[in-house]
Amino acid sequence: MNVESKLLEMSHISKQFPGVVALNDVQLSLSRGEILGLLGENGAGKSTLIKVLTGVFPRSSGTILLDGKEISIKTPQEAQNVGISTVYQEVNLCPNLSVAENIYIGREPKKFGMIDWKRINKQAKTLLTRFNLDIDVTKTLGYYSVAVQQMVAIARAVDISAKVLILDEPTSSLTVMEVNKLFEIMRMLKAEGMGIIFVTHFLDQVYDVTDSITILRNGEYVGSFKTAELPRVQLVAKMIGKEYASLTHNKKASESINENESLLTLSSAGSGYIDGIDLTLHKSEVLGLSGLLGSGRSEIVRLIFGVDKLESGKMELNGQKIDLSDPLSAIRHGFAFCPENRKTEGIVGDLSIRENIILALQTKRGMFKSLTRAEAEKLSDLYIDKLSIKTPNADQLIKNLSGGNQQKVILARWLATNPILFMLDEPTRGIDIGTKAEIQKIVMELANDGMSIIFISSEIDEMLRCCTRMAVLRDKKKVTELVGEDITESQIMKIIAGGEQHE
Repeated sequence: MNVESKLLEMSHISKQFPGVVALNDVQLSLSRGEILGLLGENGAGKSTLIKVLTGVFPRSSGTILLDGKEISIKTPQEAQNVGISTVYQEVNLCPNLSVAENIYIGREPKKFGMIDWKRINKQAKTLLTRFNLDIDVTKTLGYYSVAVQQMVAIARAVDISAKVLILDEPTSSLTVMEVNKLFEIMRMLKAEGMGIIFVTHFLDQVYDVTDSITILRNGEYVGSFKTAELPRVQLVAKMIGKEYASLTHNKKASESINENESLLTLSSAGSGYIDGIDLTLHKSEVLGLSGLLGSGRSEIVRLIFGVDKLESGKMELNGQKIDLSDPLSAIRHGFAFCPENRKTEGIVGDLSIRENIILALQTKRGMFKSLTRAEAEKLSDLYIDKLSIKTPNADQLIKNLSGGNQQKVILARWLATNPILFMLDEPTRGIDIGTKAEIQKIVMELANDGMSIIFISSEIDEMLRCCTRMAVLRDKKKVTELVGEDITESQIMKIIAGGEQHE
């Protein structure tokens, strides 16, 4: 592609928040009639870059050129005014308004100073016909499926913007047929000269529809590549990368596992997010769930913990069928769950360390069996010492601790319930190297002491260090399992990548 065809160029983009560098010297280039895949794992900086481009966040440094002219966008409305529109995974339209109203809200055609409803409905119908969408535009948007709502959002964005369309995880809630229909629309817009930035975590979709790929990792620019020239294994390697060179090598947990001693079994298990999952967790083992973001890793542990309801198949504990209706029933069965996002789903920021530590145990005991102050103090002091939580005392608010120490408090909370099964979803994300090593050591010691653990991490090095068996997932399905010496970085990445024709 020649330089003259460049539609959008972002150069040396940096964005700092207090104490955090979210983007560091990032670049992105989009041509007319190009579909660009913007890829990277969770925390790579994709969303921040989009928000800088669309005026949600001001950039700290760097330049943005649109049609060769420098622009400085301060609001999403300004972005739309210059021809840049975004459609998010969660449709940000108004389900209580009609389809036509959603398309023209804020820019309604008027007649004699009044909104011309007849014209709005007619124009909306004509616009949607272009997208092969034959629906009643006078019905409320909420009446229609998520797929139709996505198409309406895209139609509105295209009608506003004639230059750049950003699709941020648009396919997460769509069926295969709906995805194919979306891709038809994308190819149509591409043929008309529109530039499209497509954010997704589905590799098959990347290779189906994109012309080029830009990869970010840890807020930094990794590189830009033509899709046809980048093998999948190399793509996965560039996305995952190496966050650190090496850590203290500890002995793997539970190196000898009795295959006959199964603790938990999933048989053709499904929720609203995954389906047909077969999985066995043995006693005293660390089972890794490996795959890219969105592969089904988190969905499996959420299902086991009762966050998502079991809709098909069955779950057995020690050979007996169980039905976990909610997290409380999972806790009472001896399950513990350290979620991926400790800020929103883990810590309670305005409570003390002590109050955060006793939270799960108090829930397990019920409101009529409150822990005494002495019991709470003894418990919190025990785990502050055992996990080396750095704090002057247990009365400190947890929000004042570092990320690593917050994570240790969450570990303490669940260890206090004396679980038989501990599920850890990205337990070391965003914390320093030393604390990572400490948490990995704790995980392996727990397994050696008899606890069964399901461990999820985007860092393959960490998985290799901690897990004795690995289930590899891709596109919300379990592809295979690896055991012992077969668990290697190259093997895992090859399986995650899939699609032999691109290797």
